[in-house]
Amino acid sequence: MRILGRVGVLMLLLAGTVQGGETGIAARVNGAEITNFRLERYFSEYLQAQGRSVGGIRNPDTYKRLKREALDQMIAKELLWQEAQRRGISVSDAEIDKQLAMLKQGLGGEEAFARELNNAGFDTQSFTDYLRHELVASRMLEALSEVDPAAESEVQTVYDANRQHLQKPEQVWARHLLLKASDPADPEADEASRQELLALREQIEAGADFSEVAEQHSQDSTAAAGGDLGYFSRGTMVPAFENAAFALKPGEVSQPVRTVFGWHLIKLESYLPPSPLPKEQGMQLVRDFLHDQRRKEAREAALKQLTATGKIEVVSGL
Repeated sequence: MRILGRVGVLMLLLAGTVQGGETGIAARVNGAEITNFRLERYFSEYLQAQGRSVGGIRNPDTYKRLKREALDQMIAKELLWQEAQRRGISVSDAEIDKQLAMLKQGLGGEEAFARELNNAGFDTQSFTDYLRHELVASRMLEALSEVDPAAESEVQTVYDANRQHLQKPEQVWARHLLLKASDPADPEADEASRQELLALREQIEAGADFSEVAEQHSQDSTAAAGGDLGYFSRGTMVPAFENAAFALKPGEVSQPVRTVFGWHLIKLESYLPPSPLPKEQGMQLVRDFLHDQRRKEAREAALKQLTATGKIEVVSGL
């Protein structure tokens, strides 16, 4: 549910790959081919990380734009991978093994992991190669993003100009109960999950403890903690979930909420309004902001340079 890190996104790739795909080449990057099959895989991952699905895109222009964005990201990753090879940047087998272990644990064990690999069209070696490619590209991007911290005089100036706006954002403490998404091509199964969730909501409204019901029925990793998500602010969860959570009052339980993960019930435990930040926290927030901005500018400049000096051919018609 929280914003996905690298492992979370790779888990989405395994769980949500578009099967089959098109044949042929989507793009060439300095001679290295990006196939349409790889693009289809990544496009599914790209959409799910944004809380979207292929079936939910009705506008052909929007579909084409999003797919081109996904292809551009793949091109950037290939450029980063090639630059890393030139600079001798790599990841160790131990790091790969650690990431694989995390994926296996997140997917429910060795057998479930092997099943998902097969469903996604990978074997162990091809997925290991894919994972290494992702980690090396990420490490290369980090190396290109290294910048010096902002001077304290600049931090103070920005802080003074924005002091009245520097607040701790509103937060909510929520629990949730998840029934995982069924096959999107099977609306009857999806509706059955929603009805099951409505029946569980009736139990809760009749006096059953939400955390106990979540512990017994939720299919999320938070089930053992009664669905406890802790405090979170806006921009942390997928939009549909976040909007529903922030619309509740403490003690209220939502109607079923559909996201790419499945059907949720959400209970709001507590709400914290925005509050002024102490000066040192505000100064640190400004430091972090300025540092992030500089890193972003460095990344964009580096990718622009790699793109400008590389030979990139898009042949997919996007």
